[in-house]
Amino acid sequence: MHLRRADRDLPALTVLALLLTGPRHAYEMHRLIVDTHKDFVTGLPRSMYHAVDRLLRDGLIAVHDVRREGPRPERTVYALTDAGRAALADRVRRLLAVPDADATLFVAALSFIGVLSREQALTALLARLEVLAARLRGLEEGLATVPAAVPRLLLVESEFERARLGAEHDWVAAFVAEVRAGSPAWPDEDGAAFAGLVDLLPEGRRMG
Repeated sequence: MHLRRADRDLPALTVLALLLTGPRHAYEMHRLIVDTHKDFVTGLPRSMYHAVDRLLRDGLIAVHDVRREGPRPERTVYALTDAGRAALADRVRRLLAVPDADATLFVAALSFIGVLSREQALTALLARLEVLAARLRGLEEGLATVPAAVPRLLLVESEFERARLGAEHDWVAAFVAEVRAGSPAWPDEDGAAFAGLVDLLPEGRRMG
């Protein structure tokens, strides 16, 4: 499994995830991104509007209706299509399963892990754990073969990478153990763990 260009499109991923909670207009999604601290979505609000255009073009979202509330301008409300729901789950699975030099991708995947079932999330995380372990072994074996005469100053980047991989491996392993043990709680239906997102916001910050 490898990451595709679409998998790296975090504004689009976020729009898909937000629409899993129900139809929304672009301004509402923008506010939700800010209110829920999805800081991995950069370039707001332009990046989100461009993502909406791409997803609409690709049939992953569709126009639900057009609303006018009082004196406010008309706002187009978008909804997730079946293809969009499938794409969302697939992208989150890939981002969970495939380690990448850009750690932001894993942060985003963890943010939206609730769009998957517990078993789907476990399968993806176990795949990541396997890759991390293999990379860690390879790095350690490589360092073990370095001649003693090589100055350590030329190897510190490899030592850092070994420490980084080891820390990520240990965190993922611990989280996998928690998920297997039933923590955090996970609803039965796919996506249900994420769908209650807006209910967690203070009443005044909801953008209905």
